[in-house]
Amino acid sequence: METNKSYVWSHGILIALVGFCASLSIGLVMPINPNASEAQTKPAINVKDTAAKVGTQQRIEKFKAAMLTSWQQQAKTKGFSYTVPSRFQGAIIENAKLTKGEKVIALTFDDGPWGESTTEVLDILKKNNIKATFFVVGQMLKNHPDLGKRIVAEGHVIGNHTWHHWYHYFNPQAAAFEIDSTTNLIYQLTGAKTTLFRPPGGIMHNGLSAYAKSRNYTVVMWSADSIDYSRPAVPRLIHNIMKDSKPGGIVLMHDGGGNRAKTVQALPQIISNFRKQGYRFVTIPELLEIEDQELQLAAVKKKQ
Repeated sequence: METNKSYVWSHGILIALVGFCASLSIGLVMPINPNASEAQTKPAINVKDTAAKVGTQQRIEKFKAAMLTSWQQQAKTKGFSYTVPSRFQGAIIENAKLTKGEKVIALTFDDGPWGESTTEVLDILKKNNIKATFFVVGQMLKNHPDLGKRIVAEGHVIGNHTWHHWYHYFNPQAAAFEIDSTTNLIYQLTGAKTTLFRPPGGIMHNGLSAYAKSRNYTVVMWSADSIDYSRPAVPRLIHNIMKDSKPGGIVLMHDGGGNRAKTVQALPQIISNFRKQGYRFVTIPELLEIEDQELQLAAVKKKQ
């Protein structure tokens, strides 16, 4: 009996050890397969991360939309109309005739808004606390509405440069579309009512300027041409501007219409050169207001 008991006891122990080793082996083998573990935890982490990223992006987009709406509301509330003195309504100007020789200059930019280059120009102007005048093309403004809103929101003046920037002849109906559509879009997007017009290429006899003058737009030309549309070397571009600039002058540059990397590169030096010469920067309406004030003072003195 004792022998049988020992046999049974030993046999039981052996079976228990085999069972224990088998369970231990399974326990050791299971963690070696990472897919099972990751399959249980990874989806939960991804869902949380994705939700967080989506939530952050949505907040950013809402913030951007709120800012743009705020800019437009501010423009409408302040009633940006860029009113110029009546003597300049329906007139053509190339510069301001300042008898006192006050050192003021107006920087103007054509053919935008144009994605990267307009953004870079605005960044440079903001850094230097300068307000400029932008003559925008309607179809480009339609493509880049946020830049148009930024132009106005940052205190710059926005003007009309037609819808298509075409050079051919326009009958009155076609001219009306080119100019009215652009002015209407400017107001719709920014709240700014502009009466400033610059004909593409400076062409004066293709029907556009005649229509603009008949609607009391001020036709704004220039007195110093950067010729940046031909993409000269930066030193040449700067020279083109500085050689023809005088007090009351209007400088022509382009933030759109093509690659404007040279203009962007030259702009900080242009600003520095003018400041070294004692100039301060004004918008076109400010420039015309200065001339008008001088003329009024001269008229008063003449009567005395």
